[in-house]
Amino acid sequence: MNNITINFTNSQKTASCAYGTKALDIIENFDLPFSDIAAIKVNNEIRPLGTTLFVNAAVEPVLLDSPEGAMIYRRTLSFVLAIAAQKIIPKNGVFIGHSLGNSYYYTFSSGEKPKIGDVEKLSQEMQNLINQDLPISFKYLSYKEAVQMFKANNQTDTALLLEQRSSSRIRVNECSGYMDIYIQPLLARTSLLSAFELMPYQDGFLLRFPGIGKGKTLDPFVDEPQVFGVYNNYKNWGKLIGVRVVGELNERITNRTFQEYIRITEANQARRLADIARQIYEKRDDIKIILIAGPSSSGKTTSAKRLEIELMVCGLKPISIGLDDYYRGLENTPKDEKGDPDYETLQALDVPYLNEQLQALFHGEEISLPVYDFKTSSRTKTGGRKIKLESNNILIVEGIHGLNDELTYSIDRNSKFKIYISALTQLNLDDHNRIPTSDNRLLRRMVRDSQFRGTDASGTLKMWPKVQAGERKYIFPFQNSSDATFNSALDYELSVLKYYADPLLRAVKPDKSEYAETSRLLSFLENFTPIPPQHVPGTSILREFIGGSEFKY
Repeated sequence: MNNITINFTNSQKTASCAYGTKALDIIENFDLPFSDIAAIKVNNEIRPLGTTLFVNAAVEPVLLDSPEGAMIYRRTLSFVLAIAAQKIIPKNGVFIGHSLGNSYYYTFSSGEKPKIGDVEKLSQEMQNLINQDLPISFKYLSYKEAVQMFKANNQTDTALLLEQRSSSRIRVNECSGYMDIYIQPLLARTSLLSAFELMPYQDGFLLRFPGIGKGKTLDPFVDEPQVFGVYNNYKNWGKLIGVRVVGELNERITNRTFQEYIRITEANQARRLADIARQIYEKRDDIKIILIAGPSSSGKTTSAKRLEIELMVCGLKPISIGLDDYYRGLENTPKDEKGDPDYETLQALDVPYLNEQLQALFHGEEISLPVYDFKTSSRTKTGGRKIKLESNNILIVEGIHGLNDELTYSIDRNSKFKIYISALTQLNLDDHNRIPTSDNRLLRRMVRDSQFRGTDASGTLKMWPKVQAGERKYIFPFQNSSDATFNSALDYELSVLKYYADPLLRAVKPDKSEYAETSRLLSFLENFTPIPPQHVPGTSILREFIGGSEFKY
């Protein structure tokens, strides 16, 4: 019998195993408790523990407490909830919605609001499935068999998703006789799901789970009503237009009706910006400054430029300044825990000087804006454009700390109008599998980095965890303090981004540590029918990332 060589990178062990060995049979070589292991990396590709090994490989554990492990935990919880729903409400079912902090919002597929006791029954059945310590496996079905099975089980959104697939076999996850399409690896057994909570919320309920790095501990629930409202409105709009899931989007592309959908989507977004501009105009006698913030690649720059136009339609004269020019410079930038310059922290900006200039402007003085040179990592306090606030002028400041009142401590809160911007896609893959909004932004950034910054996909993926850590620390805690929330997502954009991102991702080879994320994103993009970029309007927020914008940056 042929043998293969397995190198266990975390324990520095090497073993010779039979060809076709199961990963579950060798994980004791990690020298870790089984309950700590979510999945396995095989030559930098994340796979479930039921994987069969056929080649020489470097393997390492994916820990439950890691970002990848946390996502596997959440997907497995969603899978077990779907099983519980089939048993408790077989004629109804549940539909996964958007995230809300460390939870997912669910509704009943029928649209009915859960009755008293429904959520508790689902929770009890989930706990029953967990207590049984059931195995979770995966297998392959023929394409025809998979389509028939999903239609018979009333999983029509999943069957529709398969219209984009051309594989002769379809991989599915299976547990307790229930099958769902395989999107990403799941945990090996239900008993590993030791922490979760179902709680009624709005017209549905929340599936709560531990945060990244929180182990198996649930943090107290923190409501995010503004973000929820934006999500929910967008979800309802998607239902009204008839594009709730990726399969419905793919149908429009295949039927050549996507151009109309693009126009509708762009018009809906323009209307939302116009609504925000009207809110500002109604408070024009009090508002002195508009502060715009949002996570990476949320489209802040184009959103700000389009808001300027909407404000001018209202008769206001906006003046924009960028926070980048208030960086202190390399020598005065605080260091992070690794000793590297921390450009994400508020202290990297010359906040006192910013407030000094703001006060001068609001007292009718003319100022000269500073200039930051990114090539030399230094700043000059003069040399920038001169500005002065005249009648009907309103100041716009865009940057990651815009919602933090410490940035503009000298300005009265009533004189500020804060806008939180993020790409909050309402699309699902199907009724049980959501699209993480961070994936939308990651693909935007990857394409932009390649188009304009000379950074390949591997470079973007390498820096992304640090970017996300900064968002969790400096942006998300302040999102509920905003006066308005703007959703920059365009539900057709992933089909356009696929056109650019697919070849960038395929250039990342398995010997790179970033390959794990690369293979996940490639698998994700397989679900989308591509849209050629020439159909994207020149004023679209998407043009900020793919190029060809009518705005100057």
